[in-house]
Amino acid sequence: MVVTAFNTPKEPAWRWRIVSYAGETIAESHERFPSIGAAVTQGAKKLTAMNVVDRSQPVNWRRSTSYLRRR
Repeated sequence: MVVTAFNTPKEPAWRWRIVSYAGETIAESHERFPSIGAAVTQGAKKLTAMNVVDRSQPVNWRRSTSYLRRR
């Protein structure tokens, strides 16, 4: 799993998000942080405290062309 930080134009303060390797959001902060570093640091602490093992498979972002081979 990875910890990312994000903000929005509407809310410029930073928040953290924990995402699995499959792209699923596992947890997200409700509190705001003044910097990206502070948000990632708190998210990393949360991830460590969760003690979760990510068994998901990374998503293959390339589009399959197997349907073309059947012609």
